[in-house]
Amino acid sequence: MNTFSAYVFRQALGPLLAILGALAAIAILTQGLNQLDIIVTNRRAGLAFAWVVVLALPQLISLILPIAVFIAVIYSVNRMQTDSEIAVMYGAGVSRQRIARPIIQLAVLAALVHLAINVIIQPLAFAERREVLYDLRTDIASSLIEEGAFTYPSEDLTLYARERGGSGELRDVLINDARQEFPITYTARAGAIVTLEGRPAMVLRDGQVQRQSEDGTVDVLDFDRYVLQMGEVMDEPDLFYLKPSDRTLYELFFPDRTAHYDQNNTDSFAAEAHARLSSPLLNIALAFVALAGVLVGDFRRGGYGRRIAIASGIALFIRLLSLGLQSAGADDPELNVLQYAMPLLVILIASGMLNGKGSRKKRHSIGPSVLSENAA
Repeated sequence: MNTFSAYVFRQALGPLLAILGALAAIAILTQGLNQLDIIVTNRRAGLAFAWVVVLALPQLISLILPIAVFIAVIYSVNRMQTDSEIAVMYGAGVSRQRIARPIIQLAVLAALVHLAINVIIQPLAFAERREVLYDLRTDIASSLIEEGAFTYPSEDLTLYARERGGSGELRDVLINDARQEFPITYTARAGAIVTLEGRPAMVLRDGQVQRQSEDGTVDVLDFDRYVLQMGEVMDEPDLFYLKPSDRTLYELFFPDRTAHYDQNNTDSFAAEAHARLSSPLLNIALAFVALAGVLVGDFRRGGYGRRIAIASGIALFIRLLSLGLQSAGADDPELNVLQYAMPLLVILIASGMLNGKGSRKKRHSIGPSVLSENAA
């Protein structure tokens, strides 16, 4: 890359990093607000909350990167145009294609980064994120049992522990289950949350089980040690499934045909896989749209607001259309080819505008006229 190309490349790279950072910060804030329930229900989950937000970054960057590329190209090329740098380049015999080349190189680099995120980083991060969220929301001792307070996981279920000791031990435990026809109350001097055969359970020590009978009397059973499966006193957590966004590219193209969930979502998996492979092309397509929006046409001293507005509307439409095509592909797998065809068509049309027949004539005429106009 020569000095000229490196200069144009840097003019677009700086805004791209700044815009991507700003958009990512907004997305992180939004994602963080969506996960505040982790902190509300689990006072010890601060680090886990931060880790969940960090793990969401790959998908957020994947969504906003094409738009960030478009904004950066529009900003940098328009700034060079209004500062007459483009006019000076034209006057020095630099072609429109040569000005666009380093911008396209940056877009290709962004597309490669986008592809790496989609294929490698995002599935690993999201699989880890879902496991962290699942562990947090099934950590009953931390999220449901608050020290010295009554908690109500469901309308007819009450949990209480006077205090929480070391290693998760609970002291003076009370569990009242009124969801059945005859309520059951468990009291114990101490208890602890354990995992038995992959399911949460509570081991109670030195307590009683009080059950109301049909005639209104209360049956009392004393125990030294009682193992209470938590599925008996609270709703079971949702079954753990890896959604399409959590899976690797191989798992999307070759799902487990013996799993009921995979059998019912094969088309969604295929649409997600093709979206991951085709969405990086949007970086190049939107870069071409931005270049065509600013460079194609006559010089205007009053600015290029109208062109930029039109190009921005087209870019937004393209980004929304790509999401719509992914949804359509989930309903009809034969439409997945459109996820590749649409950005490629945009690239062909925009590159044709940049390489139009009149570009050579404009290249030689616009530079001197603009220079003389600026000198006047």
